[in-house]
Amino acid sequence: MTDPESAPIVTYRDHRGDERRLIIRLETGTNIPAFEQLRAQLSVMAAVGRLEPQSKLPTVRELAAALDLAPGTVARAYRELENDGIVEGRGRRGTFVVDEPPHSEPLQERRERVAAAAGRFIFELRMLGVGLDDALEAAKAADRRHDAKTHDPKTKAAPAQ
Repeated sequence: MTDPESAPIVTYRDHRGDERRLIIRLETGTNIPAFEQLRAQLSVMAAVGRLEPQSKLPTVRELAAALDLAPGTVARAYRELENDGIVEGRGRRGTFVVDEPPHSEPLQERRERVAAAAGRFIFELRMLGVGLDDALEAAKAADRRHDAKTHDPKTKAAPAQ
């Protein structure tokens, strides 16, 4: 099994073009080929919304370098994801998560859940007497703390796009 502290952090661009990070863990010494491990992990991340619709995946070469894989291995995983209807290749523009990947929460339902969560957040802020600017700064700080807890600083990072 892959040592969690050595699992690389891979960067990608979300639908707004913001840089995001995710961890890919590939197990060695298993009968499951690396392309299938990669395909399965990206598929699940798209299905649960970790990879949001219209997120741009790293290039084949970037991901191969970050994971220490042959580019053909990553290309095969991307082809399989495209055949499964999870991503779409757009030529030189890159590979993107489709709007509604199979087995994912429908986009409209997800938007409704996000809107409801935002409504609860605003309600709590009003109850605390906190303004929106201060609340956004607190949310950004909480996000940074969350990232710091989930990513070991010794972890090798993939090159930024």
